[in-house]
Amino acid sequence: MRKILKSLKLVLVIGIAATMVLAGCSKNSSSSESGDNSGEPYEINMLFPINGTEQGLEEVVSEINKITKEKINATVNIKTTSWAAWTQQSNLALVGGDKLDIIMTLSSTLGTQVSKGFLLPLDELLESNGQGVVDAMDPDYLKAASVDGKVYALPSIRDMAASYGFMMRQDILDKYKIDVTTVKTLDEVEAVFKTIKENEPGMTPLVMDGTNSPLTRFMPGMYDSLGDGIGVLPDFDNDMKVVNWFETEEYKELLDTMRKWYLAGYIVKDAATNQKPAATFVKADTGFSWEANLKPGADRQESVITSKPMTSAEILPPVMTTSQVTAINFSIAKNSENPEKAMEFLNLLYTDKDIINLFDWGVEGKHYVKTSENVIDYPEGTDPAKPPYGINQGWMFGNQLLSYTFNGEDPDIYKKLEEFNKNAVRSKALGFTYNPEPVKTELAAINNVVTEYQRGLETGTLDPEENLPKFIKALKDAGIDKVIEEKQNQLDEWVKNN
Repeated sequence: MRKILKSLKLVLVIGIAATMVLAGCSKNSSSSESGDNSGEPYEINMLFPINGTEQGLEEVVSEINKITKEKINATVNIKTTSWAAWTQQSNLALVGGDKLDIIMTLSSTLGTQVSKGFLLPLDELLESNGQGVVDAMDPDYLKAASVDGKVYALPSIRDMAASYGFMMRQDILDKYKIDVTTVKTLDEVEAVFKTIKENEPGMTPLVMDGTNSPLTRFMPGMYDSLGDGIGVLPDFDNDMKVVNWFETEEYKELLDTMRKWYLAGYIVKDAATNQKPAATFVKADTGFSWEANLKPGADRQESVITSKPMTSAEILPPVMTTSQVTAINFSIAKNSENPEKAMEFLNLLYTDKDIINLFDWGVEGKHYVKTSENVIDYPEGTDPAKPPYGINQGWMFGNQLLSYTFNGEDPDIYKKLEEFNKNAVRSKALGFTYNPEPVKTELAAINNVVTEYQRGLETGTLDPEENLPKFIKALKDAGIDKVIEEKQNQLDEWVKNN
């Protein structure tokens, strides 16, 4: 674990060095109420994915349009699709000739969408019609959403950073008088697991989501993935040299730890093939913990999901990368018929508390009631398992820091989230967006290799002594060195221009 501790020290040093100074920013008044209100209202077509249902959305859009018609002489027409169908449906929308103004974009596809000309640069539109957005944003957020020096996306203001560690059952910790605040290293986590294994025979210490290995939600606290993790920036600096993470000593140490935990019975035995969410095990009293991305409010969020009291042990401190900042954004499509009006609406989406909370919670009095100025609850008689408004994606819509909090949540959660963002370590490559198009053939082959080896290795199921060399060789045969060279060239060019 010495390498991991060294890595943590370097991360903290970077955090001190990366303190950003906001200076020279013009505080022009918001343009949200200064649009052209003459003539017929422009209809803005907006597309985004949802996890839940469209229940209540029609009423929400009706209320939003009352505001937008008055303020910017526009209405909005919402189109949704499932997350599962998002990649296909969003590509069809961008390529096709259908009218589209605003689209949700992701860090994983932003570089490709820009290179194909699907999205409009937003700098001039922000200057003329989006000063409210500019004032609401930390400048680094817009920097992160830039490609070749131009802004192409507006990140939703939410958890722009993440810390990394383990989500554990508080009642079990209390039972064995374990103080989670003293658990700061993987060795200390292992000691907790040993206690659980010896005293709770029906409970596996570490479980995981069906699509993840235990390390999937931990390693991002050790490097900047530079988009896809195929070529990374260790310690968020590394003198801006891209490396093959799978060849590093740190990765080997992590695999050795997972193997030791697996053989000791600390990791669920079918980890490599399990398809169930981690919360399923905890809810059924057969699991104690899982590795997690952490943020303010994460403990309560997971407690609600599992119906068990959950608490987190933070092992790696908060870090901010391009991928984290641009995980969820809104962009203006190239085929927008009125980009200025689209930006006026986005300006409202990031500044108008009424619109934000309509998207987040629905219509007051029908979908929720206020219990105080900024705290809400369901209307009396509502079954929480069947909420009257079905989207539940407050982290997507503009500025979540202006959202109401729900009864039972920490009423200061968004103040804490804002501080969490401000204090996070900022990657030296924050603002670099990788375009994978030049090496997409190699990446397809590499992804096949990763599918074959990574989960088995990172769950401890496969012996790293035997299988890690095979994994590395297969990656090289698939062309990982060429991919890393391409990513390094793009990063060098970005460094030169920034």
